[in-house]
Amino acid sequence: MQMNGGQALIKSLEMEGVEAIFGLPGGAILPVYDPIIDSPIRHVLVRHEQGAGHMAEGYAHVTGRPGVAMVTSGPGATNIVTPLADAFMDSVPMVVITGQVPTAAIGSDAFQECDIVGITRSVTKHNELVTEAQDIPRIIREAFHIATTGRPGPVLVDIPKDIVDPTNPRSAMEWYWPESVDLPGYKPTTKGNGRKIREAADLILQSLRPVIYAGGGILKARAAETLRELAEMCGIHVVTTLMARGAFPDDHELCLGMPGMHGTYTAITAMQEADLLIALGSRFDDRVTGKLDGFAPDAKIIHVDIDPAELGKVRKPDVPIVGDCRLVIEEIVEVIKSRGGADAQPDRGEWRSRVSGWLERFPLTYEPSEPGELLKPQYVLEQIRDSTTTPEDTILVSGVGQHQMWASQYWNFNHPYTWVNSGGLGTMGFSVPAAIGAKVGMPDRTVWAIDGDGCFQMTAQELVTAAAERIPVKVAILNNAYLGMVRQWQEMFYEERYSEVYLSPDLPDYKMWAEAMGCVGMRVESPEEVPAAIEKANSINDRPVVIDFRTDAAEKVFPMVPSG
Repeated sequence: MQMNGGQALIKSLEMEGVEAIFGLPGGAILPVYDPIIDSPIRHVLVRHEQGAGHMAEGYAHVTGRPGVAMVTSGPGATNIVTPLADAFMDSVPMVVITGQVPTAAIGSDAFQECDIVGITRSVTKHNELVTEAQDIPRIIREAFHIATTGRPGPVLVDIPKDIVDPTNPRSAMEWYWPESVDLPGYKPTTKGNGRKIREAADLILQSLRPVIYAGGGILKARAAETLRELAEMCGIHVVTTLMARGAFPDDHELCLGMPGMHGTYTAITAMQEADLLIALGSRFDDRVTGKLDGFAPDAKIIHVDIDPAELGKVRKPDVPIVGDCRLVIEEIVEVIKSRGGADAQPDRGEWRSRVSGWLERFPLTYEPSEPGELLKPQYVLEQIRDSTTTPEDTILVSGVGQHQMWASQYWNFNHPYTWVNSGGLGTMGFSVPAAIGAKVGMPDRTVWAIDGDGCFQMTAQELVTAAAERIPVKVAILNNAYLGMVRQWQEMFYEERYSEVYLSPDLPDYKMWAEAMGCVGMRVESPEEVPAAIEKANSINDRPVVIDFRTDAAEKVFPMVPSG
């Protein structure tokens, strides 16, 4: 069947089961936008290309399927570099299609030309410039395969205008769909080495103070149930990193919460005192380890990761295992079962008693507001958390900063794929567009975005997209009139020399701004107003809602282990 390259591109996306594209048209990508009119794929028209990338990320986080974004050449392409870097750091499957100037003009500094393949080489799992229309189906098939297999990540496909323009003879092609992918050299290892798995089981059965250090790779591997089976069978406590919140239920007796710079006392101390760390899909990030040579000094390390580059990158493991987390954990479970399972575990009563003591003596806490005082951000989060009628369905999305840490600390994550945030790159402005993408991916679920006033001002225009497209997300701005995390560091480490962190509580007027963007806007200034505002927000499902919670600027994120 004869068609042009633009039609072939859209048909290829249909063949990959794409439900939604987040994008913004422009000159170089314009020919591809024509066949979208006849496609069942939903296109969400963003207000800025960065928003398209974060929406694709939010969609991928909650569905497990790759998010798709499509933008034009030049500034359209460079505007999506930040989401690509964000997805690369957090192993988020994403396919980004960029327009490019016609093939003959490449390298001539043509209007809106840039070498986006060169620019994004270090922040994509793979990228490619397509030069022939006939190659489009094959390259799109390969892009989705690479994005979703092995360690997931973003793939960029750059498409010159002439090979998708129906008026250009170079865009004519014969349609086909490759049934398989042939990528010599790309063979991710999914099955763990049998000898290493037996060695891991040996260490677990010898350990008196083991801790499972669960990272985001657990969620990418769909391994939450398998993780729980291992933890319960062996009676091992679990810490869940910022990227793994929800991978193990917070209400489980073996859950110790989040480790790291702003982790719980018990999670941090248990890791430090452990004699065995079972690192599953985690990467020994500096925010978790702090000073590396003082981190978990007495612990032997089992490190399981799909990406061989992670093994030994930061901490040398005693037992390195390359493989898919779910498959490897299943194999470890089988070996331990064959050796007696729960009955074969050593007596860890003393360790359990110590951990229980820490949990009891050092819970997360904050000073509640007195009547007439400013709102405490933690209280706002607790109220939103407790107001969700079906908490297992509520998806929480955060930006980056103090509000992100409070959200991770004070929300109860008992179900996987209910927490969306920017971890490795720490991208301010992530929350609003990512929440929109999450709601597109899970339209029947309640999606709350927790944002700071600094983050909100970076990408708030995407609420115009949400209002126009009838995507009813709910946004809680914890507005302390500061770049809060920066202010906290300046207060603690720079002798309260506050440099360029004050944002003003009234510029802009968030309630009026929200209303101007087609949302319901509210402002809450006292603790007694909080429950009614949240109840009203939960009752509105035909448009986005924004609540400006005026919170106490003096409130800091604790615990805090300073960097290094």
